[in-house]
Amino acid sequence: MQSAIMVQTTETEDMDLAALTLARAELEGWGMTTTTRKAMLWEELSDRQVRCHLCQYRCRIQPGKRGVCGVRENADGELITLVYGQVSSAAVDPIEKKPLFHFHPGSTVFSLGTLGCNFHCVHCQNWEISFADPATTRRDCQYLSPEDAIATARGRGCRGIAWTYNEPTVWFEYTFDSAVLAKQAGLYTAYVTNGYMTAEALDTIGPYLEAYRVDVKGLDGDFYSRIAKVPSPTGILAVAERARDRWGMHVEVVTNVIPTVNDDNEQLRAIARWIREKLGEMTPWHVTRFHPDHRLREIQATPLSTLERAHLIGTEVGLKFVYLGNVPGHSSENTTCYQCGQAVVRRWGYHTELIGLAAGRCASCGAVLGIRE
Repeated sequence: MQSAIMVQTTETEDMDLAALTLARAELEGWGMTTTTRKAMLWEELSDRQVRCHLCQYRCRIQPGKRGVCGVRENADGELITLVYGQVSSAAVDPIEKKPLFHFHPGSTVFSLGTLGCNFHCVHCQNWEISFADPATTRRDCQYLSPEDAIATARGRGCRGIAWTYNEPTVWFEYTFDSAVLAKQAGLYTAYVTNGYMTAEALDTIGPYLEAYRVDVKGLDGDFYSRIAKVPSPTGILAVAERARDRWGMHVEVVTNVIPTVNDDNEQLRAIARWIREKLGEMTPWHVTRFHPDHRLREIQATPLSTLERAHLIGTEVGLKFVYLGNVPGHSSENTTCYQCGQAVVRRWGYHTELIGLAAGRCASCGAVLGIRE
C-alpha cells in the first residue's frame, strides 16, 4: 500500500454524479492512533492457550501466535485484536455497490474496511488488505473511533454504515461497537461477508445488524477447499439462514461465477434451489462476472452468456430476482415486478432511479417485492 489509506473510488464519479469519495484532508484528520483491544468471543485453555469463537475455524492459538485471520493474537493467555479502529479503506458508496439491491435502494452508505481475512481466496481482488500483516501495514491505516465513524457517516449524508472490502468479522469488536452507535443514531448497518462467522458471533451483533450480504461461492466442499482454503460451506449456509430466520436480517446472496470452476449447471442450480428453499424466493441472487486476479489469472473473465445462463437457471428454479453483476448496462440490473412486469427500479452501473416503488411494493399492481426502503 502506497498511501496512508486506500481511498476507494466509485463509478458514480465517472457518471457525473456527486463526488462521493472522502477527501484526503478528512482522512488524514482521523489520526494515527494504534490500538489493540481485548477480543470478544474466546475462551481460556490450558498452558495460556486460547480458543477463538469468532469464526468457524475456532482457532486454538498458542501464546504469541495469531489465528488464521492474522489479526487476533494470543497475548500471554489473553486474546486481543490488532486492528480495532484501523481503517485501510473508506468511501461513501452507493448501497448498490455492495451489492445490495433491495435494501434502501438509491441511498449512500459509509463503507469501511480494515486488514486481514479468515479466507485465503486464490482470486481475491482485495488481497493487498486481506492478506496484509497488521504489524507491518498498520502504518498505512488511519485510526477512526466508532463515534467518529458515525459522525462521518452522518456528516456525509449517508443513511447507513457498511463493513466491507475485507471480511468484517475480523474486526468484530469495532463493528459491534459501531453498530450499537449506528442504531442509536438511526443509521442502517450492513455486513458484506464471506459468511464464515459462528452462530455466537451472529447472535452477538444480531440486534444491531440489519443487512447480511453473503458470498456463496458454491455448495461443493472440494471447491471451497481449493478456492478459499475452507473445508466446507455447510456452516456458511446455516449462519445465513440464521441471520434471516432468527434476526430478521435482510439477506442477499452473491455468487462470483468462475469459468470452468463453479459455472456448471448443477452447481448453479443447487445454489439457486438452496436460496429458494431456505431464504425464500424473494431473496435477490447476484451472479457476478469473475475477473482474473491475484493467483487465478490464467482464467478469463466470465462470458456474458454464462451469466445469462445462470440467470435463466435461477428464474427456472423459482427465484423472483436474479441480477447480473459487473455487467453495467445489462437489463438484468433493473428490478422488474414479477407479477405485472412493470419496471420498479432502473439501474445503470451505480446510478439508481426509483420509478415504480411504493413502500416496498410495486406501485402499479401492489405486489410485495421484499424491498426495504
